[in-house]
Amino acid sequence: MRGLPKSIKHIKMKKKLSFFIFISIAVILIIGYAFLDKKIYTKSAAAFLFILAIVQVFVLQFFLRNQLRNDVIKANLRLRVDELKESLDSAEELASHKSIYLSNMSYEIRTPLNTVLGMLNMLKQTALNGDQTAQVEIAEYSSKHLLQLVNMITYNAEANKGNLELNLKSIDLKTDLSKLFKVLEYQAWEKSLEFEYKFLSEEKDNFLVIGDTAKIQQVLINLVNNAIKFTNAGKISIIVDQSVGIDNDQIITFYIKDTGVGMKPEEVKQVFNIPDGVYSNSILKDYRGGGMGISISQKLVEFMGGELKLESKENEGSTFYFSLQLKKTFNLKAVQEIEKPILSDKFNVLVAEDNRMNQKVIKFLLERQGADCTFAKNGLEAVDLYKILDFDMVFMDIYMPNMDGYEATKFIKETDKYLVNKTPIIGVSASAFEKDIEKAKHAGIDDFLAKPIEVKKLKNLLVKFSKTKTSA
Repeated sequence: MRGLPKSIKHIKMKKKLSFFIFISIAVILIIGYAFLDKKIYTKSAAAFLFILAIVQVFVLQFFLRNQLRNDVIKANLRLRVDELKESLDSAEELASHKSIYLSNMSYEIRTPLNTVLGMLNMLKQTALNGDQTAQVEIAEYSSKHLLQLVNMITYNAEANKGNLELNLKSIDLKTDLSKLFKVLEYQAWEKSLEFEYKFLSEEKDNFLVIGDTAKIQQVLINLVNNAIKFTNAGKISIIVDQSVGIDNDQIITFYIKDTGVGMKPEEVKQVFNIPDGVYSNSILKDYRGGGMGISISQKLVEFMGGELKLESKENEGSTFYFSLQLKKTFNLKAVQEIEKPILSDKFNVLVAEDNRMNQKVIKFLLERQGADCTFAKNGLEAVDLYKILDFDMVFMDIYMPNMDGYEATKFIKETDKYLVNKTPIIGVSASAFEKDIEKAKHAGIDDFLAKPIEVKKLKNLLVKFSKTKTSA
């Protein structure tokens, strides 16, 4: 009974009382019948009824005492609820004051910082020698870093409150992000980290799109700052991949890779559900300011129509990535060069990929080479589709829900169909560490394709595993 809720105990008590009253009435009727039938004497009947009355008094007293205790508990609960409501109102009022204070503080910091940056820019226009130019650039990058942190904190606070609106306009994403990456590069250098960024595109104008550059940059600032925080040695890599154009849209995928502390599998599952700055892992607590903006970045990416994903290995590093479908601007080339497909005959491909945006990317890339794609959103579905349909090749995402790519490959290779067809299985993942590639080989995967997908490597794989059906 101790572990039962109070309400259940109360209901059971009432049932017991009802049962006792029913028994009492039955006993009284039996005694009355026996007395009338002269089976018991008056004194005996009176004695029985007296004992029954005493028992009833004690039971009623016990019940009333419990009822009184329940009433006291209810009164205390009502009082506690009222207190919690008052505390909630006070907390909301305090949060409002903090928000106002944060806005005022950020304004007070940004104002002199903008002046410093303006003066440094004017100083750069004067005749400086090499050492002086380097010193001014360091001061400028440091000022931009501080300004960036202030903007990040205030913008994250606004986004966390749900005050989001898309500010769409024509942008040169490559030019805008190159300037941002220069500042982030300096931050990485301060920790003696290698830093590289590259833009992958088949056309030079493919990064001219319509989008919200502020939100895209905010996500990148949050994620790259975390990558730098959690990396003690090695490299930070940023890849902006635009290899897919669908009608008037471009699908652009952003990858932020580091060689830092990484995460355990259970931490990867929880990372998007942890409030900013709150981590149970003792290692993450050692990094002051680490973890900031992950849940905010997830909200921003979802608001722009994408999905933030994470792949990580403990002590090896992490890769955050997301894709956005953005409108092309009018100054793109109207006529693009038509590429001849590599696949000359009908070629059916099974693609196991849980991310919708990634599905669009690989679908476009494969169909442009002449392949017909069938999609599975997890490993279990991929195994079922393989059993009932015929495929010339399988592209298997490594990290999927319900059943990952390793398990799915194992089950596919155990089917009678695979024993006959020996269908090539290509592992696909943004986590392209040596251990991942080695594990893929041990799982029976024939080759490995890293995200972002390079068109040249994709073509080579199609040629390699489908020689009889290619025009190459």
